[in-house]
Amino acid sequence: MRQNANRHKIKGSNFAANFLDTNKKMKKLKNIITLSVVCWLASLGTAMAQQVALKTNLLYDAATTPNIGMEVGLGRKTTAQVFYALNPWKFGRGEDRKYLKHWVVNPEVRYWLCQRFNGSFFGVHAFGGQYNASHVKMPLGWWKELRDNRFEGWYVGAGVSYGYQWVLSRHWNLEASLGVGAAYIDYQKFACGECGKKMDDGHKTYVGPTKLALSIMYMF
Repeated sequence: MRQNANRHKIKGSNFAANFLDTNKKMKKLKNIITLSVVCWLASLGTAMAQQVALKTNLLYDAATTPNIGMEVGLGRKTTAQVFYALNPWKFGRGEDRKYLKHWVVNPEVRYWLCQRFNGSFFGVHAFGGQYNASHVKMPLGWWKELRDNRFEGWYVGAGVSYGYQWVLSRHWNLEASLGVGAAYIDYQKFACGECGKKMDDGHKTYVGPTKLALSIMYMF
């Protein structure tokens, strides 16, 4: 009887030892899996931080034109972005009211010389939108008729650009870029700002700067 009892005690102690050993192994495996998942999520977060950015062009904002853009990583040295801007404002009163109401969509594909979202890049961009402008003085003396008349219509264009991004912190970048190209501008001409008979219609071709940006970016 004592021998049988001793055997049962030995079997019980072996079972307990095996159970504790298996439990320890399971805890170690669980810890390894948990650590692996945490590392994977951290690496995924780092990758995502270099894939998508929201931005706004501060120069457009200063010109009372709210805008927002998104840039997405395509490859190690390539990205694509799109901007949307809207200016709905009028300034002044009566027939002398000044405004450059417009909306524009501006997509662009970029190639980075070093790595995306850091350093120099070259881009190819397009743009298009609608406008309604009156009593506006354009830069470099272009389209002088806008100073005394109202024009409305649509436009499309394309160009090339160069820019540079500075990494400010883990989530913030600063970007400066300049582009040149050409645009086709369809217009209708009116004598006054708010009303009046249509005086003319036609189109213009513009060649020159098509993009100027100083953008602040938030990286995800």
